[in-house]
Amino acid sequence: MKKDGLEHKIPGTTIFDGTQARKGYALNKMCFSFNSAENRAEFKADEDAYCAKYALNAQQREAIRNRNVLQLIAAGGNIYYLAKFGGIFGLDVQDVGAQQTGMTKDAFKAKLLAAGR
Repeated sequence: MKKDGLEHKIPGTTIFDGTQARKGYALNKMCFSFNSAENRAEFKADEDAYCAKYALNAQQREAIRNRNVLQLIAAGGNIYYLAKFGGIFGLDVQDVGAQQTGMTKDAFKAKLLAAGR
């Protein structure tokens, strides 16, 4: 990412910029649809058909199948929309944070508690 002619990088982090937004448009649109209980039920009944309905590409479909947040972010997913996807499976923000850091949920929670002291 460039700002003021300088390149800014955060190792291991995918920056959600205009390119990522365009790349993930279909994925994020699908995840937004999960605000509706009817859509969540339709997804659960036939995930592949639901992904096809939103024209997800192969990378996005694989990330959905794997339930992998980092893959979803790399495929253009925005964490705010991905939280709606995670909610279908009972995942909360701490589950997502644990995945992103490669920790167990309990270890991630302990890290959060320790940081707050």
